[in-house]
Amino acid sequence: MRIIGATCFALRIPFVEAFGHSASVRSRSDSVVLRLTAEDGTVGYGEGLPRPYVTGETVETCVDRIANCLWPAIADSDFPATDPGPDAGRLLDLVERSLPDGDAGGVVAWHAARAACELALLDVLLRRCQRSLGEILRPRRASVTYSGVISGGPIDSAVRLARVCAEYGLPAVKIKIDGNDARERVAAVRDAVGPEVSLRVDANCAYTPEEAVTMLEALAPLDIACAEQPIPRGDPAVLANVRSRSPIPIMADESLVTLADAEALIQAGACDFFNLRASKCGGLARTLEIARMADRAGLRLQLGCQVGESAILSAAGRHLAAHLERVSFVEGSYGNRLLVEDVSQESVAFGRGGQAPLLGGPGLGVDVRDDVLRAHAETTTILGEV
Repeated sequence: MRIIGATCFALRIPFVEAFGHSASVRSRSDSVVLRLTAEDGTVGYGEGLPRPYVTGETVETCVDRIANCLWPAIADSDFPATDPGPDAGRLLDLVERSLPDGDAGGVVAWHAARAACELALLDVLLRRCQRSLGEILRPRRASVTYSGVISGGPIDSAVRLARVCAEYGLPAVKIKIDGNDARERVAAVRDAVGPEVSLRVDANCAYTPEEAVTMLEALAPLDIACAEQPIPRGDPAVLANVRSRSPIPIMADESLVTLADAEALIQAGACDFFNLRASKCGGLARTLEIARMADRAGLRLQLGCQVGESAILSAAGRHLAAHLERVSFVEGSYGNRLLVEDVSQESVAFGRGGQAPLLGGPGLGVDVRDDVLRAHAETTTILGEV
């Protein structure tokens, strides 16, 4: 079976409230959604969120990569036309092999582009035979529990959001930090949520190694579960040195994009946690491989998200979170709490206590609205028949 149609939507969906951290302040989604059409008319959708400070991609270069490298490979491939049956798991490997890497061209990795293509292919191929992604990524739990995230900004705003998280019963919260007010900021949040809520911090590369150690020592009495990416991406040995002096476990995020990054971080003993993100890591297949590497090395996992993910990536994340054997924290699935309008017919937002049900519908499990895509697309690029 061949894929004959493709359309790239560069989305700019406004946020309900701006979200900021040390590397960026965002008031809109900035995502790329790929719509694929099979020769029998079945349609599937995938999404990637290019971030220059993470993978080196922009929305424009991501669309160009899909148009000139990945779409030609998809159009030239002949995919199974029948139900994969008990070997459904092999479909993920088949899709992974159909997508070329090509020349990195100065970016860290073309992973947002790759994730959009991989998810769209899985969605269309599974929908064609009315199978769920959950039959490939078999769930190990009956529901998924999400944590909250407090963006950068004034401390009084952080306290306001912390109280919302506490009132909503979220069991874990992450706080964005930078600068010299980290301890004051985290202490205010700790007072707002109480001692029972798990707190972690995320610096998004804001500190030098020495600044990071000083900050981590100051935060340690506040019972912090882990500190995410305290220093910029670079030599894993530098992060390993920070970890050796830190009283708080270290999580790698911007340092962890590729399989080679994962191996280097493990070899250096640079961190205690890996933060996995489907768009950052290049789709489900590569995210799962990094998770397996982490498991063999005894590292713990967070399944994170890119700020502004629509229901498409949220659905993929839900399946991943349900499937991973050991995952300490899960982020995402904000839906209309963050986006003024999400792209799916059904809500993917988590409920009270951070609880969210599994998705059992065909493909990724969400029904995407083309009218929302068209309404919020800054550009629409047609690559094949529609």
